[in-house]
Amino acid sequence: MIVLIDQSKLKSVMAWRLFLSKTLNLTPPLPNPKILKICEFSTSFLVTKIPKKLRKKHKKPESARTRPVQPHASTHSRLESILTRDSTFRFLTRTKQFLSKQPQRVLRLDDAGKLHRELGFPRGRKVLKSIQRHPLIFETYRHVDNKMWFGFTDFAEELLQEESSIMDAMEIDRVKKVRKLLMMSKDKRIPLSTIYHNRLLFGIPEDFRDRVAKYPEYFRIVVENDGKRILELVNWGPTLAVSELEKQFVVSEDTVVKAFKFPVKYGKDLGLDENDTRKLNLLNTLPLVSPYSDGWKLDMWSLEAEKYRVGIVHEFLNLTVEKRASIHNIVEFKEEFSLTRRTYEMLKKQPRTFYLAGTEMNWAVFLKDAYDENGALIDKDPQVIFNEKLYNFAQMQQREVFSGIDEK
Repeated sequence: MIVLIDQSKLKSVMAWRLFLSKTLNLTPPLPNPKILKICEFSTSFLVTKIPKKLRKKHKKPESARTRPVQPHASTHSRLESILTRDSTFRFLTRTKQFLSKQPQRVLRLDDAGKLHRELGFPRGRKVLKSIQRHPLIFETYRHVDNKMWFGFTDFAEELLQEESSIMDAMEIDRVKKVRKLLMMSKDKRIPLSTIYHNRLLFGIPEDFRDRVAKYPEYFRIVVENDGKRILELVNWGPTLAVSELEKQFVVSEDTVVKAFKFPVKYGKDLGLDENDTRKLNLLNTLPLVSPYSDGWKLDMWSLEAEKYRVGIVHEFLNLTVEKRASIHNIVEFKEEFSLTRRTYEMLKKQPRTFYLAGTEMNWAVFLKDAYDENGALIDKDPQVIFNEKLYNFAQMQQREVFSGIDEK
């Protein structure tokens, strides 16, 4: 069978194919020879890492959280080590406080794991590891409810009884400390909560809020409209209204004079030599404004007001059992003692008397004269002696090996 093809239609089809091939460029493009030459083999699927040894260590930018208060050349390593010791025993001290207030002085381990802030162990860590670091102080056991609990060892209970005896013996001294704090305060009144939060700083017992009721001649508790309980001073004690600086001034005037430096701000250059300048500054240094005066009425930015605030901090530190305090302790009394935000700068200007340790955000201030060259307190409060003994036992794994320390 012969099929006849219309020649005109065949020519039109071939013309359209030729036109489309030229306009749409249907032929595949040739590969780029440059690309083939460079990327003969792809390594994009390989995971390449630089070894840690060869990585560049980028220094974290300094901030107030990490920047030390003291330059390296001026650092007192012994005093700085006290803050390190506090950090080491944070779990011990906080857990001792918290556990002492619990029924039967025990706590379920599952509950303790959620109390990292109250017990002082790092967030995200297991509390059991911190407990096991102090086997002479804390112990764990399985209760009848098949849950793990922890509490004090029998030996630790003996230590707590010893501490309670110290608190009873030092009660009169602690009453004097609280009276002096109230006498220094602006309105002769301080919230009970403020004293309670800082009780360890002054060696004040846990139940001091109940003990003050035994001294109505000194204290009065007032409940404000918002329910806040305030401790007020009832009677002024003239014999107590003498600061430690004033006592030192009577013994050695020259020592106190050299303890502080308040340089005069001259309106113009007086052309004085070094000796005359020192004498002029000396005239402006004394007398110090007593912390038991109404110094809070002075012009806030005057020299006399600064002397008053320096005296307040100096007397405040003298009332502490370790002659030191952290920024957090001082801030809690800011309103009562009329302190300003420039307290840090104020203390930095008195390096002969105060030593600031730690970082700019979390610093502590020490009374330098209260410590010897080895960083040990010269006059130790009984509470300080007990704390040091507790720290020694907390580092031990077995009591028998160190039984001789029991009698110290």
